[in-house]
Amino acid sequence: MLIDTYGRVATDLRVSLTDRCNLRCTYCMPEEGLSWLAKPDLLTDDEIVRLVRIAVTDLGVTEVRFTGGEPLLRPGLTGIVARCAELEPRPQLSLTTNGIGLARTAAALRDAGLDRVNVSLDTLRPEVFKTLTRRDRHQDVLDGMAAARAAGLTPVKVNSVLMPGLNQDEAPDLLAWAIEQDYELRFIEQMPLDAQHGWKRDGMITADDILASLRTRFALTPETAGERGSAPAERWAVDGGPHTVGVIGSVTRPFCRACDRTRLTADGQVRTCLFATEETDLRAALRGTASDAEIAEIWRKAMWGKKAGSGLDDPDFLQPERPMSAIGG
Repeated sequence: MLIDTYGRVATDLRVSLTDRCNLRCTYCMPEEGLSWLAKPDLLTDDEIVRLVRIAVTDLGVTEVRFTGGEPLLRPGLTGIVARCAELEPRPQLSLTTNGIGLARTAAALRDAGLDRVNVSLDTLRPEVFKTLTRRDRHQDVLDGMAAARAAGLTPVKVNSVLMPGLNQDEAPDLLAWAIEQDYELRFIEQMPLDAQHGWKRDGMITADDILASLRTRFALTPETAGERGSAPAERWAVDGGPHTVGVIGSVTRPFCRACDRTRLTADGQVRTCLFATEETDLRAALRGTASDAEIAEIWRKAMWGKKAGSGLDDPDFLQPERPMSAIGG
């Protein structure tokens, strides 16, 4: 079991498969990209599967989410999914993606054992998408989401970030579209995880801003007490249901008290939190003579030291050196 000193138990593993991405979202990285990890520094497919196996069979992990960067850029993705789907007990397997390439891979990923996907889409306007991502791939994302739905990778969840002066007025339109398409929409507050360190608390679109905008068109009923569990999103029934909308207020409404996540970077580092400033190296143990039991113990000790919160509400908060693309979403 991965327990910390505050009694939280990590059962949700986020595994970054690469730090590379084929978009250049303004809230994530500069237009020219970043200095990517060298191939020898990345975990191999076998190393990833071994760590997932240890997490599932020895440490009580029940959910595994593959992330990036953009995980669809990982050549061995389908094989990794298939091997993890064979584990006992079988974990729930999901993928967070920008959707580019999903149209041609959704069926294969389903057949390999993937259960569902989260797709990032911040706007319904192709011209705004191009400004936000610096790439003209809006239709590719829409096609990928439709392919995922057709393949049964459901519920298809949509992650949207609203940015001042770009798409801050789109919340009601995004929700109406998501309901029409039968997708589950989640708005995420912009977080201080951009490589440029350009995030500013002042002027960010907050959870309250998003809810106020949605209420101009929809009636929102909050989920009942206790229904949220450890989920990062607060959820509301839309116009009485059955559709819902979620808001992840990582900055203004942190959910640290119920956090159940542990994270692996693409180069084999355990992170106890997205905003952690420390990491614990598992790659060295993997490539040495460490047994599964020894690796599990290193992982347990790392999670035991997890802090009470992200520190985002502290005026002296220091942004992690690694950006989101290098940590894993």
